[in-house]
Amino acid sequence: MDLFGYGADRQKRKDSPLADRIRAADFGEFVGQGDLIGEGKALRRLIDSDQVPSMIFWGPPGTGKTTLARLIAKTTKHRFVPMSAVSSGVADLRKIVFEAEESLKFSGIRSIVFVDEIHRWNKAQQDAFLPYVEDGTVVLIGATTENPSFEVNSALLSRARVFVLKRLETGDIVRLLNRALTDNGRGLGGFGVGVEDGALEFIAAVADGDARVALNALEMAVRSAVAEGGKGGGQGPVLTRSSLSEQLKRPHFRYDKTGEEHYNLISALQKSLRGSDGNAALYWLGRILESGEKPEYVARRLVRFASEDIGLADPNALVQANAAFDAVRRLGMPECDVCLAQATAYLARAPKSNAVYVAYGKVRADVAETANEPVPLHLRNAPTKLMGDLGFGRGYAYPPDIGKKRPDGHADDGQEYLPERLKGRKYL
Repeated sequence: MDLFGYGADRQKRKDSPLADRIRAADFGEFVGQGDLIGEGKALRRLIDSDQVPSMIFWGPPGTGKTTLARLIAKTTKHRFVPMSAVSSGVADLRKIVFEAEESLKFSGIRSIVFVDEIHRWNKAQQDAFLPYVEDGTVVLIGATTENPSFEVNSALLSRARVFVLKRLETGDIVRLLNRALTDNGRGLGGFGVGVEDGALEFIAAVADGDARVALNALEMAVRSAVAEGGKGGGQGPVLTRSSLSEQLKRPHFRYDKTGEEHYNLISALQKSLRGSDGNAALYWLGRILESGEKPEYVARRLVRFASEDIGLADPNALVQANAAFDAVRRLGMPECDVCLAQATAYLARAPKSNAVYVAYGKVRADVAETANEPVPLHLRNAPTKLMGDLGFGRGYAYPPDIGKKRPDGHADDGQEYLPERLKGRKYL
């Protein structure tokens, strides 16, 4: 054993963040995901029988993906080889595969290669790894916060089982925080900090299901309390909800402007608008804007919605949406938030009709089939005598002249305005 390396590793663990130090050492310490690793559940059965397939853990940050992969390797006595999809290239993959082959050949020990943020792997990396997953040289465990259906190529995905991890419940996070607060070895027990009733629940609520965020917040709060209150000498410092509220002013928003949560929130906004639920629409708008999304993006979605889902049922909806878009460009955040809120409330209350949207869908289909259909002669432009002699524009009745002769001003003159193949076609 490299004694210097061992000592450095111990020091690294001592100085590492609380979330890393307090990582579960066995399944008894692991919190959450009971539907996956509870007794008799699918993943737990595979682990207990040492029949671990290549798999992908898909779930929000801080739900135990890395910890679970480590526990699987420890329980099944595999080599655990962590790597980052961001910093590792094909050369790193080949080295890892070579070492896995050597381990299997000389000691009979298989290797679990854990790829964090596997959604960031490019096609070359995925293709290079595929043969070794297929022949069993390595067991791949990938972790991703993004939908693997979109981010992992189909060949690799078909050779791995996908397990969905859920956000941790408040109770799960509170249990983890309590353990971290009282653990003298890996946790914060040595600081002698007390905690007010409801304070840990407050941290758990702010963390919104993310254990890493909760543990980092707890460590920051404890160290701050110790710095302000000192050590030893009677009653130690106490974490209160009010002090935590001051330190954790900004909520922890789970949002990725290019990821799944981005599309989930926009979808929730649009479906709330379509369902005429103004309260829900305003809530989702707030979630989107307060998470840092560009207001221009939201404004564009509202303009599109005004025509797609309201259309001729209330033509003023498009006016309102465009006015909000203009306000966004003139004011920016945070001043434009109320302008977007006004447009959102208006669109939610407006009557709904997708007639124009459906009509244009039919138009696109017809255009694809009749793109070269000639324009009828009477509709053609005739700027020259030659074109007039060839019949361009001949027989065209000028609608305003017809409208003048009718009480309602309409100019329904019976002329055919569609190409020959589409005569009589109705879109609206």
